[in-house]
Amino acid sequence: MPTDTQHARRGPRLLARVLAPLLAALALVLTPDTLVAGTGVGAGTAEAASVCQGRPARTIAFATGELRLYRTRHYACAVTVAKRPGARRPMAVSLQPRGGRPAVRAGRFDRQAGPVTVHALNRCVRASGSVAGQGTSVGWILC
Repeated sequence: MPTDTQHARRGPRLLARVLAPLLAALALVLTPDTLVAGTGVGAGTAEAASVCQGRPARTIAFATGELRLYRTRHYACAVTVAKRPGARRPMAVSLQPRGGRPAVRAGRFDRQAGPVTVHALNRCVRASGSVAGQGTSVGWILC
């Protein structure tokens, strides 16, 4: 028959056994390489692919960057990526499902604006993106 001291010792061991893997996973997620885009191993053009779920649907290039669109069955996602990352400059990305309100992310960024995600099950979307005042917009796509 277990005594009270055995239960008291089992509690911290059980807590450590459960919390240790969770804390290790949290530490891996919050490493400085993942917090700053473009500084990790394999940083390059495929870096923005990890910020949106789904498969790449379309990439629209313009003078100062590109607008990348991704699609899953239920959602659409967009990111504007600067051609030359560096100093912070005005960037924006917008994604609007047909019949819905646009999701907009605008501000001063050094590499990318976004991601923005909208529910787009059986809907077309309209997207736009800009970097330093130059950009692009597309009509209803991904229908």
